[in-house]
Amino acid sequence: MLNAPEFYCLFVSYTAGAHTLRDTGDNELMPSSALPWQRTAAGANLLASNGDLSVTIFEEITTLAAKHNAINLGQGFPDTDGPEHFKQQAAQGVLGDKNQYAPGSGIFALRESIARHQARFYGLTVDPVHEIVVTTGATEAIAASILAFIKPGDEVITFEPFYDSYGATIGLAGGIHKTVMLNAPDFQPNLNELRKAFTARTKMIVLNNPHNPTGATFDKDVLAEIVSLARKFNCLILSDEVYEHLTFGVTHIPIATLPGAWERTLTLSSVGKTFSFTGWKVGWATGPAHLVAAVRTVKQFLSYSSGTAFQPAIAEALDSPTEFFNNFAQDLAKRSEVLASGLEAAGMTVYRPQGTYFIVADVAPLGFTDAVDLARKMPEAIGVAGIPLSVFCHEEGAKQTKTLLRFAFCKKLDLLTQAAERLALLSSKIGN
Repeated sequence: MLNAPEFYCLFVSYTAGAHTLRDTGDNELMPSSALPWQRTAAGANLLASNGDLSVTIFEEITTLAAKHNAINLGQGFPDTDGPEHFKQQAAQGVLGDKNQYAPGSGIFALRESIARHQARFYGLTVDPVHEIVVTTGATEAIAASILAFIKPGDEVITFEPFYDSYGATIGLAGGIHKTVMLNAPDFQPNLNELRKAFTARTKMIVLNNPHNPTGATFDKDVLAEIVSLARKFNCLILSDEVYEHLTFGVTHIPIATLPGAWERTLTLSSVGKTFSFTGWKVGWATGPAHLVAAVRTVKQFLSYSSGTAFQPAIAEALDSPTEFFNNFAQDLAKRSEVLASGLEAAGMTVYRPQGTYFIVADVAPLGFTDAVDLARKMPEAIGVAGIPLSVFCHEEGAKQTKTLLRFAFCKKLDLLTQAAERLALLSSKIGN
């Protein structure tokens, strides 16, 4: 078993000028005995201080929420399903003849629908034969993309806080995870810090836009700088856009639409967030044929294929009228505002999101200094669960986000109203 300091060196201390798996003092950062699962766990912050595998904060808070019958606003999944028509179509597939392997790239009808979607919303011309691969959710697309192109010692940049799947897969690949901090109130990157993060060893930047967990979106200036740096350092862009249709008052800009981006960009999305079918686990990657071929090569030895009965339903869903997508986002924005108002009434500083399922609030105005400790107390004390933002960070980033909590608002309106009422009791129920 590897001890905690050894993992700390590789996944947290990036300011020492690390390269391959050694720092500038030629000290080994990752012992040769490290197993792939250990690198994966370390990358996702799943190792306890003694180096043992620990329970995730998501599992811990969910368990506490269930124990105390609390409203769980910690995990990002809807509490209502998507349109009944698409559920019925998927059910007919199961009852019919859609129960065997789908083609490794996905059924052609779905790939055609994805191509039409990209053209309709973004003006992108995507070849359904060679430039699309269907995956088992966006998570598999992330894993297959990183494993396809990252070698041990390669540097991969993400924004921080970061979705834990990025860190996990970078670790599995043996890469070095470098981050650029997104700070409140707007959670936008400092472009000078972004420029400093790129080196000759940078092989990929992973972009999540709209951004989980902060709810931020990135405008054309930020995206253009990413493209410029990726071209300068000849690295790939992996753009996770699963929340592409869940934006509030802003228009989503796929980075692949910017000049010079398409030829080095893989764009990922999925059915889960847009249509509230997170359990269907069907996603996709689009991009230049040679990049998609590499992703498909890795993907076929992960799941090969999945979701055969769901894929025809998703193909039809993606062809839904534009009004459907707009109405869904508008409804979600209303839910966001209900929760935001409740958090503000409780005395927190609220950072309203521009997209995603999530809203971030600062508990410092209430006198609390440790959001992790508070998150563990809230399910029992007030019957509401949230997730500390610090768990999406490395050690230094965790210090900068230590009073921030993330809440999910992809829930029924009456449940959000009830949660807001309970949150108003936070100060009186929990001393600081």
